[in-house]
Amino acid sequence: MTPFDRSGTGSVKWARAGAGRIALGLADMDLPGPPEIGAALAARAGHPAYGYTVCDPGGRELVARWYRERHHVAVDPDWVLLLPFSARTALRLLLALVRPRGPVCAPTPDWGGFEQLCRVAGVAYRAVPMERDEAGYRLPVAAYAEAELVLLSNPHNPSGRVWRAEELRALAEQVAGRGGLLVSDEVHGDLTHPGTGLRHPVAVAVAGEAARHTVTLNSVGKTFNTSGIPSCFALVPDPGLRERLLTLMAGYGLWEGGLLPQLVQRAALEHGGPWLDALLARLVEHRELALAALGPAVLSRPEASYLLWLDAPALGLPAEGARELLLTEREVELSAGTDFGAAWGRCLRLNYALPTERLTAALTRLTQP
Repeated sequence: MTPFDRSGTGSVKWARAGAGRIALGLADMDLPGPPEIGAALAARAGHPAYGYTVCDPGGRELVARWYRERHHVAVDPDWVLLLPFSARTALRLLLALVRPRGPVCAPTPDWGGFEQLCRVAGVAYRAVPMERDEAGYRLPVAAYAEAELVLLSNPHNPSGRVWRAEELRALAEQVAGRGGLLVSDEVHGDLTHPGTGLRHPVAVAVAGEAARHTVTLNSVGKTFNTSGIPSCFALVPDPGLRERLLTLMAGYGLWEGGLLPQLVQRAALEHGGPWLDALLARLVEHRELALAALGPAVLSRPEASYLLWLDAPALGLPAEGARELLLTEREVELSAGTDFGAAWGRCLRLNYALPTERLTAALTRLTQP
């Protein structure tokens, strides 16, 4: 993989960091994606008609095959919805369909979009603190005993923790017992690190008899660095919920497929496996570089993705305002801990998916003021 320059591309990540700074914040990669995706886009762009398109007739089986070959789990193609928008949008639509009697519950720390979406949807939200030991974060299943709608990132964002199948199964069964729904955001799930002895636990697969009370959201965006062309696939075992979701989409003028989204999905899932294997090897190398430099500050050893969850004071930084200090004095940009819950002001999230030389320079700036 050859490092590349994103200046002039409208990159949100680089714009947020500012000129001359090293961007370690937003969760996309400063690495090029599979060449087959670019080739597919270029080939399709050669045709001058860009009108309405039907949903890829083989798309559902393609997703099922990806799960079978990559994750060793069976996904019924009938469960698959091929959506021309992000997992975040799919989650917002689900919030319009599923109204629990109590608050929507999600772990903390976790992706701040959960709380934001609930606020926009006008539903109550409760952040459930997680347990952490020397191995990292744990899902406190018992704390969700009264929950009817649970949202979580799987693997965990911001720490890269891979939830264990038994944790997810117990949570799914508990939610199902109340007639509720577990929504598992698995956009980082294809990035489970080799050498950990772990497999990504696909929620709808590990839930067993509770599968109809479970939804998995995934996307090629994080895996293959294509988030600028939004798409996702939803695995929805409950046929009634699938139909309600499609009906709601139709009311907003949305339909399955989409010209560019399904083009990218097919190129990625058909051809991206070898590229992904090479990427994962590089991410493990970068993880070890970062752990060696920042070890005492890492709050949970990552097992997936390209994220590190850090305690700022352990790096000699202030408990408040660490992100701003790093931005102005050391010219590195990280995500603020408060992006993952109001209580996490002393934390930072670092993205290590960038060229090795740039990562090394960033780690030096972080540790040698």
